[in-house]
Amino acid sequence: MTDRLKELKKALQERILVLDGATGTALGDVATTAEAFGGEQYEGLYEALNLFSPELVLHLHKTYIDAGADIIETNTFSGSTIVLEEFGLESRTREINRREA
Repeated sequence: MTDRLKELKKALQERILVLDGATGTALGDVATTAEAFGGEQYEGLYEALNLFSPELVLHLHKTYIDAGADIIETNTFSGSTIVLEEFGLESRTREINRREA
């Protein structure tokens, strides 16, 4: 068992842990231009923000932490080769997911 897993299990025994909120919904509120997504061809693909506007994603994560979240999800819901292929980004699947992780 890794140290992280041990730490998580210990924290769960001590208290209720708080998860962050709806990542996609929150990013939709701050990523309001095609430029934030890296151009019109990627508009609406929140994983593109990991490449073209990582500061927006980082700010969102910090906001959740400041609000008391114990656990933060990654912005990788549509980070599969199948979905990214629709946007011509399938060759960057690993990069997109690693940057967010």
